[in-house]
Amino acid sequence: MIKLRLKRFGKKREVSYRIVAMESSARRDGRPIEELGFYNPRTDEVKLDVPGIVKRLQQGAQPSETVRSILNKANVFEQARGGVSQ
Repeated sequence: MIKLRLKRFGKKREVSYRIVAMESSARRDGRPIEELGFYNPRTDEVKLDVPGIVKRLQQGAQPSETVRSILNKANVFEQARGGVSQ
């Protein structure tokens, strides 16, 4: 199963995350299928590839709880529903 989840990178105590699509059985920092965004929890900076995320969601990818809350704040699910009904 394909999951949308966070991949950790950065220095100790200065962590940032990439939002990636990867196989659910792969390790956290393993090779992703596709990188779809960036999240910095220290500054709350978020950059998303919205068309790529919408495409993966329509293909059946399941977001983790943290990624789901990030996508809710960015209203990505609204755009995904709009793309399906058109």
